[in-house]
Amino acid sequence: MFTEIRATNFKSWARLAPDGSASGLAHINSPGLSLGKVTGLFGANSSGKTSILQVPLLLKQTAESADRRSPLDLGNARSPIRLGTFRNILRDHDTSTSLGFGLSWEVGEPVRFIDSGSGQIGVFADGVLAFDTEVISRGDVMEVNRFRYWAGNNEISCQRGSGSPAAYTVDGTIDDATRLLRRTSGSDAKVMAPVKCYGFPETYSSSPQAGIFRDLEFSLEEAVRRIYYLGPLRDAPQPTYTWSGAPTADVGFNGAAAIQALLTAQLGGYRQNFRVRSNSNMSRGPIGVEQHVAEWLQELGLVHSFRVDPIQQDTNIYRVYVRRFQSSPEVLLTDIGFGVSQVLPVLVLLAYAPEGSTVILEQPEIHLHPAVQSSLADVILEAALVRNVQVLVESHSEHLLKRIQLRVAEQKLTSGTPVSVDDVRLWFIDQQDSVSQAKDLKINEYGEIVNWPPNFFGNPLEETAKMVKEGLRRRRNSAGS
Repeated sequence: MFTEIRATNFKSWARLAPDGSASGLAHINSPGLSLGKVTGLFGANSSGKTSILQVPLLLKQTAESADRRSPLDLGNARSPIRLGTFRNILRDHDTSTSLGFGLSWEVGEPVRFIDSGSGQIGVFADGVLAFDTEVISRGDVMEVNRFRYWAGNNEISCQRGSGSPAAYTVDGTIDDATRLLRRTSGSDAKVMAPVKCYGFPETYSSSPQAGIFRDLEFSLEEAVRRIYYLGPLRDAPQPTYTWSGAPTADVGFNGAAAIQALLTAQLGGYRQNFRVRSNSNMSRGPIGVEQHVAEWLQELGLVHSFRVDPIQQDTNIYRVYVRRFQSSPEVLLTDIGFGVSQVLPVLVLLAYAPEGSTVILEQPEIHLHPAVQSSLADVILEAALVRNVQVLVESHSEHLLKRIQLRVAEQKLTSGTPVSVDDVRLWFIDQQDSVSQAKDLKINEYGEIVNWPPNFFGNPLEETAKMVKEGLRRRRNSAGS
């Protein structure tokens, strides 16, 4: 699970920091936004919410890129995020500034190292590991200035020197001892740059400390590999779907592979989930992803039944059948309300993503009735608390937020699954003078937000009062005429 996101000079963010001032020097060590099992980002359009989600996504697609020389993969037409040029993502398009990113995440097993002097095995990180990188522009070309991995007082960093081509040095402080980490004997550091924005120069690949370098890089790659993303623009439903039998990793950033993911789980017979009985904390046993999605659709009140079947035996063409009510005829997904097809990838992803994953959702409530938006919050909480899938959600839905507050106040879901105030982090994103700022929405154990921003979701009480006042005025005028 990720515990913090950091960024500096990224798009509209000078410093991605809680309640941070927009002025002052932005630097790689800036504090970031802390995350929970469920993290909600709320705020006005174009306030900077999506930019927060793009930080881990940018690192994910960089890690998955085949280009080892480019510090960042800014994306293309087939990428989850497409950011244009490096100049485009720098704050105010100022190439004289540096761009900083950072993530912190929980590690399952301690990251260890071997002391080159004593040969003793030590622990570099146990619990949480952090990474920061700083990228600069030289003649409109991206170049890594430095990056570091750190945990507590332990730190290993890679720093660019002066000159061109640049020389990079690696050093660190481990167990309060500062040391220079040696390059491979006889190698020339000047011809070696970092791998992407996080990998140590290959000059050090055979050094005595190469093991800890590989472990740190691998830990970051594994953390971002477990990120799954679904954007706000999802594919329209299709009358038929083709599946070749090849397993799919997720539903795709536009949900186009949602049915293929269901078939992968259904016909492959894996990724079984557990659900919790109502008013009980006992798991009822494993259920398939398709059944999980069908039950969620029922609980959202969208359909009575849902199934995916081939159009005939021994074919790779499938159809999705739904029944709106028990007495309704079964119809194709294309013949039912658009909201069902748009929320389906959300439900599939939350049921299909492996335990320990992080799911990023942009506006999952699109095309949904307010009552369904409320119930969607229960689905998100269940995925996080029962399936152990961290969820980062960017939303404009007051109904979704209110349901989260209610479950915190009740301290449980309807199934009996406990909900703690510590499971949820909420952020309000706003802009002042074109600079994004994050306000920590402090939710207490009673579900109350104690620092509610003005006009968070407009001012419905004021509008209701005006409506009543205007109604009274018109009635008086009608009575007097």
